[in-house]
Amino acid sequence: MRYFITFIICVVLVSVSSCRKDFNTTPSFGALEFSKDTVFLDTVFTNIGSATYNLKVYNRGSNAVTIPEIKLENGTNSSYRLNVDGIPGKDFKNIDILAKDSIFIFVETTIDANNVVNPLYTDKILFETGSNQQNVDLVTLVQDANFIYPGKDAISMKIDSLTLNGEPTTLKGRFLTNTELTFTNAKPTVIYGFAAVPANQTLTIEAGAKVYFHDNSGLIVDDKATLKVNGTLSEKVIFEGDRLEHSFSETAGQWGTIWMRAGSKDNEINHAIIKNGVIGVLVDSIGSTSTPTLKLQNTEIHNHSSYGILGRETNIEGNNVVVGAAGQVSLAATIGGTYNFTHSTFANYWNNGLRQLPAVLVNNFFAYTNEIGQEVIETRNLHAANFTNCIFDGNNNIEFILDKVDGGGTFNYNISNSLIKFTDNNDSYKDNAELDFTSSFYQDNIINGNVHFRNTQNSDFIIGEESDAINKAKVTSFTTDILGIDRSTNPDIGAYQHIIFEKEE
Repeated sequence: MRYFITFIICVVLVSVSSCRKDFNTTPSFGALEFSKDTVFLDTVFTNIGSATYNLKVYNRGSNAVTIPEIKLENGTNSSYRLNVDGIPGKDFKNIDILAKDSIFIFVETTIDANNVVNPLYTDKILFETGSNQQNVDLVTLVQDANFIYPGKDAISMKIDSLTLNGEPTTLKGRFLTNTELTFTNAKPTVIYGFAAVPANQTLTIEAGAKVYFHDNSGLIVDDKATLKVNGTLSEKVIFEGDRLEHSFSETAGQWGTIWMRAGSKDNEINHAIIKNGVIGVLVDSIGSTSTPTLKLQNTEIHNHSSYGILGRETNIEGNNVVVGAAGQVSLAATIGGTYNFTHSTFANYWNNGLRQLPAVLVNNFFAYTNEIGQEVIETRNLHAANFTNCIFDGNNNIEFILDKVDGGGTFNYNISNSLIKFTDNNDSYKDNAELDFTSSFYQDNIINGNVHFRNTQNSDFIIGEESDAINKAKVTSFTTDILGIDRSTNPDIGAYQHIIFEKEE
């Protein structure tokens, strides 16, 4: 019993000592310092929670201090939420900071745009320090939006996974209703899950519209359905993830893809920017060899974790197209089909890991494992792979490959007036007849010339005055570049006419 009582006394003593403030503090008199004087919470959509932002509060003095009160100026009605040194709330009393030390304050918000008169929602964190109050501003831009959720009518779509040879997977989504088949620029559209255009219907996306996708979301154009993206030079249509914080502005893989399923038809994308997904555009539609399943014009496709464009036995026509960084291939024109690109720039400067494949890959086959575990390779006709006035470049030695498997019937291709990066240091392709740049299938091309892009890391593929692409393109019917600059005479190779870069001082 004596030992038990002794044990209890020790526990009590330890408990008391652990709760005791074993340092002396003085009141803070306005000498706090902050990591920033304003916390910008970027842009949030109405009623959608923000990311978490942080503020650091410093006590630079040689004595520990007590802050009598930290609170939000708008009090309990504020749409901001705080966490001060691990404690959530909106009002905090007697917060201590040791000498030469600091504390973290974390800030989040969820705002209803209907309750905000000005799209900028603001508040302050007040630090009551006696006669000298200090504060840090909080600022958030709030956007109203049209939201598309899977809802109770969600359907499961069993599709090929978003790779060249993936296993089937299931995506959650639903078909758009008749009232949802036009996206305007009045409000952004935010999509959760996969939104599908039903058969015999057309989704029209008007100039200036912005479409944001949540994680694991995307757009599907079903059999016999159509997508029309009607951007203009001054009002581009934007497709990207719904994380609007600056730190996510160049993060790949935030959403799925714009996927045109087998049988979709007459799809057009004009003056659009498609960025930060898994696959920018997946065209998986066996259609006519004469009528494109997808027409791409004046469009930029950047920073996708797998492919910029993945075509599978389809028909794609592209003019003034820029396809930038992708984790695997910028343009994968696979399983045969028909591909015609003019004045397009394919520049894969992926910097988030090693990339084994080139910027542009064209092949005529697909591989799968049959029921008894054998690998089977099937071939299809490559009706056309024509590239005119195009740039193939990137941070690999080889950025253009034609990969033909014999037995697939036709394998038609023609590359003219293009700038091609191809340095085969290991002679891996010396026996590949399709990569003989001296053959009649290649005319007036430049191999390993100086492209002279302005800023590859910022996906800025405008060419400068030192580019070998200047005046080397043939005249076509596409007499303006992607920026609307005239190229009716002496055109340059690629999507952009060259400019003179400003010299850095």
